[in-house]
Amino acid sequence: MEPAGKGPSNRRSYTAASETKDIELTNRATKVEILYGVDDRPPWYLCLLLGFQQVLTAFGGTFAFPLLIKDALCIGGDEVGLGQLISTVLFVGGLATLIQATFGIRLPIIQSVSFAFVSPIFVILRSQAANCPYTDPTANASLLPERGSEDHRQIWQDNLRELQGCLMVASLLSVVIGFSGIIGVLMKYIGPLTVAPTITLIAFSLFEGASSQGSGHWYICFMTIFLVALFSQYLRDIAIPCPCVAGGIKIFALFPVLLSTCISWVVCIILTMAGVLTNDPEKWGYAARTDIQLHVLQESKWFRLPYPGQWGMPKVNLAGVLGMMAGMLASVIESLGDYYACARLSGAPSPPGYAINRGIGVEGITCILAGVWGTGGGNTSYSENVGAIGITKVGSRLVVQTAGILMILLGCLGKFGALFVTIPEPVVGGLFYILFGMVGAVGISNLQFVPLNSPRNLFVFGVPLFFGLSVPGWLNKNPGAIVTGNENLDQVLRVLCGTNMLVGGALAFLLDNTIPGTPKERGLVAWGKVEGTNETKGDLSVYNLPLIQPWLDRLPFIRYIPVCPSFVLEKKTREDDGTQIDGIEENCVIGVGNERSIDVQISDSNQII
Repeated sequence: MEPAGKGPSNRRSYTAASETKDIELTNRATKVEILYGVDDRPPWYLCLLLGFQQVLTAFGGTFAFPLLIKDALCIGGDEVGLGQLISTVLFVGGLATLIQATFGIRLPIIQSVSFAFVSPIFVILRSQAANCPYTDPTANASLLPERGSEDHRQIWQDNLRELQGCLMVASLLSVVIGFSGIIGVLMKYIGPLTVAPTITLIAFSLFEGASSQGSGHWYICFMTIFLVALFSQYLRDIAIPCPCVAGGIKIFALFPVLLSTCISWVVCIILTMAGVLTNDPEKWGYAARTDIQLHVLQESKWFRLPYPGQWGMPKVNLAGVLGMMAGMLASVIESLGDYYACARLSGAPSPPGYAINRGIGVEGITCILAGVWGTGGGNTSYSENVGAIGITKVGSRLVVQTAGILMILLGCLGKFGALFVTIPEPVVGGLFYILFGMVGAVGISNLQFVPLNSPRNLFVFGVPLFFGLSVPGWLNKNPGAIVTGNENLDQVLRVLCGTNMLVGGALAFLLDNTIPGTPKERGLVAWGKVEGTNETKGDLSVYNLPLIQPWLDRLPFIRYIPVCPSFVLEKKTREDDGTQIDGIEENCVIGVGNERSIDVQISDSNQII
């Protein structure tokens, strides 16, 4: 739609002449149909409903993380403690979401615990002496404390304190590269061929956890996999009528994990009550029973407020810090892609450099808080919630802030976290197969930006991927293979070389930046366009800090701070582009659900269009 008195000549194209095929990408980015934009404020009842929907969308990954690391943490058997850990993860996720949406990137993005930290956690705890005596075949079982006892709690809490301290120190890396603006420099050297093996190895290193959980009852595990596939792929376009949303809610696309979990859970309850499942702990199928952990609901408190230092004083070691830094870098890369995707889907302009700097820096702060509270892993943006925005067409920041508050409240309900401890292990195993499979696919999908008929690219991707799987796998089976004469150095090398994504990602980064190749061959040209470097920009005020931005703009030194709109390097980048961003024009079309079509236009001068 053209504004009055303006013609096509006043529009500016950001598509290179040699890359005309990318015009379609730019057009899609500049025209977004939404019900509620970033700054819109839906009615309170819609905020609650839509916010709870975001919580449910994120809950699959949130509660799966503690269940995945429970054996390495040695918390298995203390199900009350596991319920408390799940509640803590949910509480901190809500706190991180509030902080990020209000003071960070200020986009409607849910924050919660990241699977990028799972592999370092396994390696760190495996490198510690006697981190879990219950899994040590040489330990005398009769001398071990009873699972769930106070002595047992001391064992897993000591392991968790180790993770807490390492995570807090490692999170400073994200704080520094964000608030200093270093992330902009690093992104010049990080392309799809570095990201692809790094993210892929996050998933490929977790297959043992999925098979271990699912082996308790393969039929239940396969049923869960089938249900997730059925709901998320085959029934995803079926909308259930809802008066609050025009066209209804595609409930199967939004909640495939939740629906599949509940159905499989109910089936296990029926099989347990009917006596189909054995009650002998030594026989196959016992793990699918739902009455094994019922005492957890009785023993858990109705209300428990997670608090800083609840597991004790954090501890730090160099090897653990370096391992957590590997997870932190992978988490940062994951969040960068989510920022651009969320901006496009919520109708906001592409995030400028200062907003990205602030988002990564604030993510580091929330990871420090995760260490203070003791979740075991750091936070990242949740891609599934970004996808939910595209489905519901609701990109309101207020909705996500409401979701953060709901997560905090649910994290304080002790029995709510304990409820998910009672999910049978085969059901959880089935979810792991789907969740980790999707994580691996997301990593591989970055290869769409590079020509795969190039022998160079095949080498840069394939060799690091194989190294990232084989070297850590061999080292974990032979932990005594590294002997330098210095125990501390040995531990550091075991953690670094035993972390799949660090080995593969570091090698991919080295090869991609040293083997000759054009920017187009490396995928930097196409990746940059998709990630927003060439997308049309609009009114960047959505990224301004609330309340204090006008006051900050009057301070003369603020132009030297990388997280502020007037940052000198950010301004220079826009001048080099030859663009002047003055705002956006909103053309409101009256229709069902107050749906709007935002047509973003760019001027060539200081003239407001």
